[in-house]
Amino acid sequence: MTETSSEILENFTFDELQIGQSARLVRSLGLDDIRAFAAVSGDTNPAHLDAQYAAGTLFHDIIAHGMLEGALISALLGTEFPGPGTIYMDQSLHFARPVHVGDTLTVTVTVRSKDPVKKAVELDCLIQNQNGAQVLSGVARVLAPSQKVRRARIAAPRIVLV
Repeated sequence: MTETSSEILENFTFDELQIGQSARLVRSLGLDDIRAFAAVSGDTNPAHLDAQYAAGTLFHDIIAHGMLEGALISALLGTEFPGPGTIYMDQSLHFARPVHVGDTLTVTVTVRSKDPVKKAVELDCLIQNQNGAQVLSGVARVLAPSQKVRRARIAAPRIVLV
């Protein structure tokens, strides 16, 4: 299994990918992550931003946007596995339970199938919280890179929330 966080980005080409091969990313989500996602996406649903409002909802507390979890899958696919050069084609998502402020998520993608004609790869996607509970599952379909890429990782832009 490949784990993320190197200073170097190096992809896996279609030919290097094997069925059953997987990679994972671990990320703790804070309130600022949720607020930043709301700012970038425009999704200002009060269930994600207003503790008083959220207290009266089904989950009784602020929860992360479901698509923030989906974005973590995209980050893993685009930067690690298969990595740079990957074209995201399709994604199904099933949201099993909410993600709360302070949860630590483990995102795992596993090669399920390969289509050598189209150079397409299907990957099972799973996100679990710090207790091992499944919060999201799905299947991604990507076009895997045909050329090897190895380069310095670009630092994510900093966001200042006010």
